[in-house]
Amino acid sequence: MLDDRGTRIIVCCGAGGVGKTTTAAALGVRAAERGRRVVVLTIDPARRLAQSMGIDSLDNTPRKVDGIKGSDGGELHAMMLDMKRTFDEIVEAHAEPERARAILENPFYQSLSAGFAGTQEYMAMEKLGQLRARDDWDLIVVDTPPSRSALDFLDAPKRLGSFLDGKFIKLLMAPAKVGGRAGMKFLNVGMSMMTGTLGKLLGGQFLKDVQTFVAAMDTMFGGFRTRADATYRLLQAPGTAFLVVATPERDALREAAYFVERLDSEDMPLAGLVLNRVHGSGASWLSAERARAAAENLEEGRMVDQPDGNAARGGSPATEAEPESEHEPNDLATAAAPHSVSEAAPTAAPAQETDASDVDVPHLTAGLLRLHAERMRVLAREQRTRDRFTALHPEVAVTEVAALPGDVHDLAGLRAIGDRLTAGRTPSA
Repeated sequence: MLDDRGTRIIVCCGAGGVGKTTTAAALGVRAAERGRRVVVLTIDPARRLAQSMGIDSLDNTPRKVDGIKGSDGGELHAMMLDMKRTFDEIVEAHAEPERARAILENPFYQSLSAGFAGTQEYMAMEKLGQLRARDDWDLIVVDTPPSRSALDFLDAPKRLGSFLDGKFIKLLMAPAKVGGRAGMKFLNVGMSMMTGTLGKLLGGQFLKDVQTFVAAMDTMFGGFRTRADATYRLLQAPGTAFLVVATPERDALREAAYFVERLDSEDMPLAGLVLNRVHGSGASWLSAERARAAAENLEEGRMVDQPDGNAARGGSPATEAEPESEHEPNDLATAAAPHSVSEAAPTAAPAQETDASDVDVPHLTAGLLRLHAERMRVLAREQRTRDRFTALHPEVAVTEVAALPGDVHDLAGLRAIGDRLTAGRTPSA
C-alpha cells in the first residue's frame, strides 16, 4: 500500500490507547524512506507524535522531520490540527478583508471556532481537503482522535448541513435575505417578538452577536457545505485507505468491529486491521500446564522431567505428536534456566561476579517457568479474542505487529514498528 502511488490518503482509526498515533507515524516514516513525500496529520492533541519525530511541538503548519533517510526525494512532514486556526484560515480565504475582520472579531464566532460541537471534525475535513488540493505531498496519513469520535468527521457534512438549514439560523438570516422595506417590516414586526423572547433567554448582546455573525457568514455557508461534501466523496474514492488499529483485547476489538461496520455502511475503502502489540514467545512449544507443573516439581524438590516416556512429556496428544527437536531439551529446568537467567539480568555489572553457589537455581528457574506459564495464558487469550473477530469479519485483512519491549520515542522505534507492520503475519483461522 505504501509503495502504491495511487494511494494518496491513509486514515488510521480505532479506540484510544491502541497505538494509532504510533502506527500513523511509522507508516509516514517508512513511506518517506521509500521515496514518497508524506505529511502526517494528527487530530490527537497529545505530544507523542512530535516527540517521537524529534520535533519540539506541532501546530497547524506542516513541519519537516529531520533524520529521514529518504530516497528519490522522499520527505516527511508532520502537523497537528489547530481547529480555531483552520477556521480562521477559511474565513480569511473566502471573505473580503473587511468582512473577514468583522467575523474574526465577533464574540459568537470566537466561541464557535474554539469548541462548538462538531467543529473539530468539520475542520479536520477542511484541513484534509486543503492538504489534498496542494501538490506538496503524494501521501497524507491521518491520525484520528480516540474512541468512536474518530469517525465523527464522517458526519461533519451532515451536521453542518443540519446546522445551516436549521430553523433558528434561517430565521436569523431572513431579514438580510428579504432586504429593503420588506426586510425592515419583517424585522420590526415578525422578529420583534422572537428577538424579545430570545433576548431574555440568551441575553440581548449574545443574540445581536449571533445575528451579526450569521449576516457576515451568509455568503460563506454554501462554500462550507460544498467543500465538506467534496472531502467526504474524496474519502470514498479510490486512492483512500482506512486502517483500523486495535490491540488483541476484547474492548479494543469490539471498537474495531464498530469501525469496520461503520466504514462498510458509509462505503469507505477499508484496507484492513492492524493488530498491534501482539505478544509472542520463543518457547511456545512449552505449554502453560507443563511449565507450571515443572515449577511445582522444582519447588518441591522432585524430578522435573523424565528423559523417556510420554508421561514425562505431559501426556497430551499434541505433545506426543511433536517430533523431538534440538530446541526442546528433555529437562525443562535446563531449557528454562540458562536462557531466561541471561535475559532477566542484562544490565548486571560485569565487575560484580556472583558465586554460583549463592544462586538458588531451582527457585529462580521455577519463577521463570511460572512467568512463562502466565505469558502462554496471555497468548491463548489473545488468540481467542482474535479468532472471534476474524470469525465475525472474515473479509477483513489482518496484519499483526509484535509488541516491542519498550515505548516508542524516536525514529528508530518508528522504523522498528514499520518493519513489523510490513512483515506482519495474518493470524491463522
